Formats: sequence, C-alpha cells, structure tokens
Amino acid sequence: MDNSGKEKEAIQLMADADKKVKSSGSFLGGMFGGNQKVEEACEMYARAANMFKMAKNWSAAGNAFCQAARLHMQLQNKHDSATSYVDAGNAFKKADPHEAIKCLNASIDIYTDMGRFTIAAKHHITIAEVYESELVDIEKAIAHYEQAADYYKGEESNSSANKCLLKVASYSAQLEQYPKAIEIYEQVGSNTMDNPLLKYSAKEYFFKAALCHFIVDELNAKLAIEKYEEMFPAFSDSRECKLLKKLLEAHEEQNAEAFTEAVKEFDSISRLDQWHTTMLLRIKKTIQGDEEGDLK
Repeated sequence: MDNSGKEKEAIQLMADADKKVKSSGSFLGGMFGGNQKVEEACEMYARAANMFKMAKNWSAAGNAFCQAARLHMQLQNKHDSATSYVDAGNAFKKADPHEAIKCLNASIDIYTDMGRFTIAAKHHITIAEVYESELVDIEKAIAHYEQAADYYKGEESNSSANKCLLKVASYSAQLEQYPKAIEIYEQVGSNTMDNPLLKYSAKEYFFKAALCHFIVDELNAKLAIEKYEEMFPAFSDSRECKLLKKLLEAHEEQNAEAFTEAVKEFDSISRLDQWHTTMLLRIKKTIQGDEEGDLK
C-alpha cells in the first residue's frame, strides 16, 4: 500500500475511533461496556498514528497519539497515557516543535506524579534539545537542563546530573553569566577529580572555569588557578594550566601577539572547540590595542 493509501486508512480509523468514543459516552453505551469501547478506540488511534507515521504525516500522527493519550488517562492507564504523549512529542518534533514540547511536558507531569523522576529527567533533556536546535531559545534550554539535573540528583544519578549541568555551564558562559558557569565547572571538577575514571576530565572543567574567571578579571583568574593547583596537583602539569599561565603573562604585558602565539601552539596539539575559541577571543579583546579581534 502506498503512502496515500496508508493515510486514507488512517483517516478512516480516526473516524471509527471517534464514533466509538461518542457511543461510549451515551447512556446505553455506558451500560454496555463503555470502557471497552474506549479501550478499542485507544488502539485504533494508536494504529492510525502509526499509519500516519508511515505516510510521514507527522502532525496527524502526533494528533492521533494525543487522542490515545487522553483516553488512556480517562481509563486511569497513567503509564500508557505518558507513553502515548511521548510518542506524540516525537512525531511533532518533525513538524511542530511547540506542540512537541507541550506533549513532552504532559508526559513529564504524569511521570513525576508517578514518582518516575529518571524518565521525567530524560524528557526534560529532549525538550532542552528542541529549544537548542529547533527554537534556538537558550534560556529555556538551560531551564530544562537544570530541571533534569535536579531530578537526576534526587535519584542519585550523579553522572547524568553532571552532564546536564555542564550543558548549563557552557550556555551560561556563552550568555555571559560567568559566575553561574564558574560555580558549575568548579563543582563538577571537584566531584570528578577524586574519581580514577573521570579525573582526566577535571582539568578540562578547571580550565573552563579559569577562562570564565579571566574574562571577568585577570586577578581572579590568577587566584583561581592557584586554588585549582592546590586542590588538584595534576592540574599543574597539564597543558591547559601551562597555557593559562602564558595567557596571563601575555595579558599582563598587554601583548596580543604573545597571547595569540600561545593559543596557536596549544591548538596545534589539542584542537580548541568553538566554545574555547569564543572565550579566548573575549579575553583577547581586553588587551589594549588589539584591533584584530581574532586568534589567527
């Protein structure tokens, strides 16, 4: 069956399901297996949704899953209702990001009500990703990553919480909310430096915290680096720490050329990503007479 055939069949199924729901609400329908009719309608909506998916009609699929979700709720099938809302959200993601967020929020409300915080956290991350890539609303993405981190912490899933917090820190720094970013990088760095499997990442978090300090104030950065070396002696030997010290020296001397040279040398061995480059450019711009505004 081609896609248009699938779509026609899905539309017919939706109409049949609507009829079943109507008849279940009538007096006679209520007496003669009203609930069974609602259950049958649920199945029909779900089948229709899957056919719409095959026909790549994502909005119609999302709507059909939403209908199923509402009926499951009416039948007190909370878990099935939440799952249907998630299916609806995933379908809408391809067509209507705002509707996707609405459906995912509906599923989160049900999961938190059931005490399923880990699953709720996962869906907060999905919403954050929709805000990141589709709607480009970074403030809202941050709020959902923070909520997910909260739920993960409550469930003792610390590594999942840290992943979300690092996203918050990265975006906060981009939005020039440096104290917030510093606090997270320092906290995650402290948490990971004692873990044999994760401690190599700690130097990266302290490096990022130091860059945020540096943008705000050179002296702050100096004191922060000393503090990190004391807390985590392995940081002293790291290339990141050596780079920071060279940058501080270049900044003190207001030497833009030395600053760029130090960055280039580091980058030739360990590639700096877009985030690092953005932060380093912000620092370089505070050097007097640096008109170029790049790191070439």
